[in-house]
Amino acid sequence: MAEGERQAPPDSSEETPAATQNFIIPKKEIHTVPDMGKWKRSQAYADYIGFILTLNEGVKGKKLTFEYSVSEAIEKLVALLNTLDRWIDETPPVDQPSRFGNKAFRTWYAKLDQEAENLVATVVPTHLAAAVPEVAVYLKESVGNSTRIDYGTGHEAAFAAFLCCLCKIGVLRVDDQIAIVFKVFNRYLEVMRKLQKTYRMEPAGSQGVWGLDDFQFLPFIWGSSQLIDHPYLEPRHFVDEKAVNENHKDFMFLECILFITEMKTGPFAEHSNQLWNISAVPTWSKVNQGLIRMYKAECLEKFPVIQHFKFGSLLPIHPVSLC
Repeated sequence: MAEGERQAPPDSSEETPAATQNFIIPKKEIHTVPDMGKWKRSQAYADYIGFILTLNEGVKGKKLTFEYSVSEAIEKLVALLNTLDRWIDETPPVDQPSRFGNKAFRTWYAKLDQEAENLVATVVPTHLAAAVPEVAVYLKESVGNSTRIDYGTGHEAAFAAFLCCLCKIGVLRVDDQIAIVFKVFNRYLEVMRKLQKTYRMEPAGSQGVWGLDDFQFLPFIWGSSQLIDHPYLEPRHFVDEKAVNENHKDFMFLECILFITEMKTGPFAEHSNQLWNISAVPTWSKVNQGLIRMYKAECLEKFPVIQHFKFGSLLPIHPVSLC
């Protein structure tokens, strides 16, 4: 690959050089249902979905144990997530009458709120320091809501937006694609699962058995891409306990299934009806395409999710520029 190609962020064409860009604190722009049209026409939407699909292509047919390059930026992001994990250990749940939504989460979140810019500054080089306050907003939005003590796909989208912004300013590169999913996003999932379990977080906007999953969506997309053209694992196998136990360390999709079966009781077809239906799809390629369509329809085109999304200079609300 030519040197120039390798320098480009994975999701977009030429950007304004980050060091000369005017960074701004991202804010909400989608206030009413009719505003959703602005979102779907926006540069932010095009860049966000482009980023998701680029990573989807990058991990196709690859196991989590696949050998890939790990840059310094990736290592620093993992260290950042390790810090969040350590803070959970330092902030045990408190005794309270209510079983769900442990208030200790608010203490944990207050620490992140206070330290987010310092954490992001450890990942972003000094000459890009001006970008830190903008990028840090997405990190703060990615761990759940401290008032409601809930977590859902909108928070997950904020973490993907955080990674997308790091690509746009050149901190993450094309060479980092696989590591973004397998190392950074996978570590993020581990930390989120620990948060969900430790503080008994509520699912944000859960559709119950009719939703894909209470908390996540992206690992099912990227995880199904990993399994495309697998020599023997087919969609029907992910409801087979033995197949999941033997292969979950290699595939993000099966890791998600394992977490669901640990957290929920009763027949799989009852507590996870959508996933049960997906297990009848003949190929992983069809599962992957269907999940991308479903993600757009159920997450990215739903006002209750997108009303919380924030727009800045890196993920702007203005319409896609056609030049």
